[in-house]
Amino acid sequence: VAELAGMPAARVASTDADRLLALESHLASRVVGHRAALTRIAHVIRRNAVGFRGTRPMGTFLLLGPTGVGKTETARAVAEALYPGVGAMARFDMAEYAEPHSVARLVGAPPGYVGYSDGGQLTEAVRRRAYQLVLLDEIEKAHRDVLEALLGLLDEARLTDGRGRTVDFRHTVVVMTSNLGAELYRERATSRSIGFGADRGVLGETTAQSVLSAARSALPPELWNRIDETLVYGPLGRDEIAEVARRLLAESAARLLADQGVEVLATEPVIDLLLEGGGYEPSLGARPMRRAIARHVEAPLAEAVLRGELRRGDRAVLVAREGRVALERTSGSLIDGRVASHSAAAHGPRHS
Repeated sequence: VAELAGMPAARVASTDADRLLALESHLASRVVGHRAALTRIAHVIRRNAVGFRGTRPMGTFLLLGPTGVGKTETARAVAEALYPGVGAMARFDMAEYAEPHSVARLVGAPPGYVGYSDGGQLTEAVRRRAYQLVLLDEIEKAHRDVLEALLGLLDEARLTDGRGRTVDFRHTVVVMTSNLGAELYRERATSRSIGFGADRGVLGETTAQSVLSAARSALPPELWNRIDETLVYGPLGRDEIAEVARRLLAESAARLLADQGVEVLATEPVIDLLLEGGGYEPSLGARPMRRAIARHVEAPLAEAVLRGELRRGDRAVLVAREGRVALERTSGSLIDGRVASHSAAAHGPRHS
């Protein structure tokens, strides 16, 4: 069965109860921070999986917050945990549905119109695979007619396509993301407090409530009232971005080991160098760190492999020296990678 389904045998052997009970730990292994939001997501999915949802989807969530904080990554993690295998998530960029006539693209054109035989993009995806996660990215950019067409999906877990067929959404999880109110975090971050300063936790809680209010006023009330949980993802701190850097470096090292047979280890001063070298931008989330790793780490590694300085079976250690990332083989030879650092001090090699 595992070979036919194209999924690991361990996933097939595990029961649904085991996966649901371990949902928080799986989400935390993929998403950095936001532990309270991940716990609420797991509670809703477990509650609905037992049968308390009635005729609604397994879960409907609206994730709010600035860019690069893990909203889409949370959707990927939920899809991987609940629906193992290929094609576990259907993603729709709602900016493509900004016109009222784009409803026909979602559910299919009515008889007599162009595209009637093709069916709707959303309804056909779920009709062919009932068990999957549906991600509606940037939901605020969709036309109001499109949002109103989704009410039946959120309330009774069904949609009628252009051919009159009813598509069942009871086994899906619907995740909507939005940047509504995200500018409030930038304003609070740049504004200066008076006196001894405001408490950071209270300030973050106040900003989260403002983000919720902004999103509630922008979305139709009938849509807002059908969502199981509306969660606000705040900006990531420096320590959380450092953890993101460790995970991204581990992913890059695993790819290089699988493709070229070269093992790469990173030292902790390299993380500090990446943070200072453009990887930490509070208003942009974790995406600058991915660019910093590509520029400061992956580019020198690729050049070393192409020049033959790193061959299959070699081990390279990433160290920070004189404000630059250096690749040091276990034999002791040094390959410098030019890395510009804004304010990073030189660190000696210290293996993590």
